[in-house]
Amino acid sequence: MVASPALVKEYFNLFVNRRAYTVQSFRPHPESGRHYYYRPTERGSGAALQLNEKTISDHMEGKITIGLYAINPSDQRCKWVAIDADYTNSMEDLIKLQYHLSGDRVDSALEMSKRGGHLWIFLAAPLLARKCRIYIYDLACRLGVPVKGSGLAEGIEVFPKHDAIAAGAFGNALRGPLGVHRGAKRRFWFYGADYTLEAQMQFLKRLRRVTEDELDRFTDGKELPASVGKARPEAEPIRGQGTERSRTAFCILDHVGRTRIVGKNHVTRCPSCAQAGRDRGGDNLAILVADPRFYLCWAGCTKEMIRAAVGKPIPVRTTA
Repeated sequence: MVASPALVKEYFNLFVNRRAYTVQSFRPHPESGRHYYYRPTERGSGAALQLNEKTISDHMEGKITIGLYAINPSDQRCKWVAIDADYTNSMEDLIKLQYHLSGDRVDSALEMSKRGGHLWIFLAAPLLARKCRIYIYDLACRLGVPVKGSGLAEGIEVFPKHDAIAAGAFGNALRGPLGVHRGAKRRFWFYGADYTLEAQMQFLKRLRRVTEDELDRFTDGKELPASVGKARPEAEPIRGQGTERSRTAFCILDHVGRTRIVGKNHVTRCPSCAQAGRDRGGDNLAILVADPRFYLCWAGCTKEMIRAAVGKPIPVRTTA
């Protein structure tokens, strides 16, 4: 399929709220078999790549698959809200939500996914992420739709997943619509239009968008339901914080090479594996993004081995 410049521009206007993005890997992870997402960087400099029209075109034409971030940290607002559901009978819950949204004159677009579906709502102008989340979670709780994180292992997840994010943080990305899922090896379409890029975009453009006045009315006097666990605030970037702790405490990120984001982890070459001549793919070491104190080598190197390999062995405590 060919994405015309006009279609690319329409896609950009509808879905892109900031130029940071992720890319789904072509190669499955050796342990999980999943095609994770990572933030792409420029060769040589390591600088983060910015989303542009060529990237969107490649995504729509199936050459790559990108993930989009909902919140722009400059104003904590989003252009769209997406409800992700991938559990048994989840499509029934999405259709229930879609029906009751229509009662508020809120149009939505239902998209297939590998294990369930995504329900997208578009906004007339970027609106506060916090109010968007309150509206959807309040509706879900009133309808009895299960919410992941409210004491349940399975349920819907709402993107944006945070009320606000710190400057320099990203939040959680969601697969951009109308691309080819690398794991499923297929393109997932929106219900309600022919399966062509042109027909799909025309369908999305016709949907009525939620205004700020409407969202204020929907959320007036309401807060996030108590049963819904608030997303953990995203950690500030570890490098360059300039705090006393960052200068003195051991941080594994200061002792490894270039990293990329895969799911919830930084992924990079394991220093211990590298000493032994292993880890040719450079992805054995996983470091938790939210807290880099937690890291794991998929090949079995212990934390003691990794610390020794970077010249920072774990101090041995002795007793008198």
